[in-house]
Order: sequence, then C-alpha cells, then structure tokens
Amino acid sequence: MSVNNDLGPSVDSYGAIRVKKGAAFVERLAHRQCNTMKGKISPVVPWGSDLLVVDPSPIFETVERLRNKGGREIIARCPDQNDADKASDWLLDRLTRLAPELSFATQISSGGGQVMIALKLA
Repeated sequence: MSVNNDLGPSVDSYGAIRVKKGAAFVERLAHRQCNTMKGKISPVVPWGSDLLVVDPSPIFETVERLRNKGGREIIARCPDQNDADKASDWLLDRLTRLAPELSFATQISSGGGQVMIALKLA
C-alpha cells in the first residue's frame, strides 16, 4: 500500500534501550493507522486485581518521571502493612520487567490510619 493509505507502512519506535550517551530506540514496521491510534492512547500497566490499594498512581508515568528526575514518589496507599508488603513485592516484580535497566526500591510508611508505598530508584 501507499504510505498515504491507512494500511501503508510506517516505522514504529518502541522501547528505549539505555546506552551510555542517550537512548536508542528499537524500530519495526507497522501500519500507519496503527501507529496513529497508538499515539492517542497512553500506555497502561494495570495494578493486580488481587491487591488492595487505594489511589494507585499510574505505574508507567511514575517510572518515566523517576527515570528523568530521580527522587521518590508515593505510588499507592494501603489499609494495612500486610497489603502494603504484598503490593510492594508485586510492584517491584513488575518493574524488573518494565524497566530492567533500572533498580527500584520501595519505602513503606504508616500514618493517618493508612500505609503508604513510595517508589524510588535504588
């Protein structure tokens, strides 16, 4: 198909690979329409349905902010320590696959009748 057709070829850049001076992107061929639609939808890493978390932050956006700026961010609240421990373990497991080039740590703290989980680069 023509490059002007919705089913025409388009280069899809996905997944940054961190190198010493910047990032290299892996590229593949995709339909023009698919790339256009993908640009309108933010990537989502859903929290596990078996976790009891309140006001969870979007994982993908949090990882990008920490990658660019560092620091730490509160990523979720839980009703008790056991739920926070379970959510923390689940989150660290997912992050090893989402951003294997980065090392994350969680900080769990209680206060105000809830337990907060903070995420930071280790």
